[in-house]
Amino acid sequence: MVDLSNDLPYMIDRVDEAIIRALQDDGRLSNQALADRIGLSPSACLRRVRRLEDDGVLIGYRAIVDPHAVGRSQTVLVAITLQSQRVELLDAFEAAVVGCPGLRSCHLMAGQADYLLRLDVDGVAHYERIHRSYIAGLPGVTDIVSTFALRTVVDDAPLPVSAAGE
Repeated sequence: MVDLSNDLPYMIDRVDEAIIRALQDDGRLSNQALADRIGLSPSACLRRVRRLEDDGVLIGYRAIVDPHAVGRSQTVLVAITLQSQRVELLDAFEAAVVGCPGLRSCHLMAGQADYLLRLDVDGVAHYERIHRSYIAGLPGVTDIVSTFALRTVVDDAPLPVSAAGE
């Protein structure tokens, strides 16, 4: 039996929405600056942020690196089909794929492919090395379809949030 109790949407209000939007825009805001921006006292703002963190709504803060600036100017989307969708095979694939060089994201898919990977690499030759030495050897892989992005139009856009009932 699969536990779906954590799949229920988190209910946020307008203040939570303002905090989330502000932190998605600038995760380095000090608590004082955040409180000023959304119109709360610093202590009330900090309580709200900590509650959002404790409840798993805010799951982390990170620096965003420009792939071009570090020599990863080519984005490759890789559709992978497995032998089956047995739980053991999915688990083995997911455990192994996290070590894939250049991996930015991995999604279990509905549709023709089982997984969709996004890799940032420094060109076709770099991707070929990753394909041959890593991706082709992942557990259960039967088909690999690689697509090279010509240009990224939108990347890492803020997640749209709205208060409950809106």
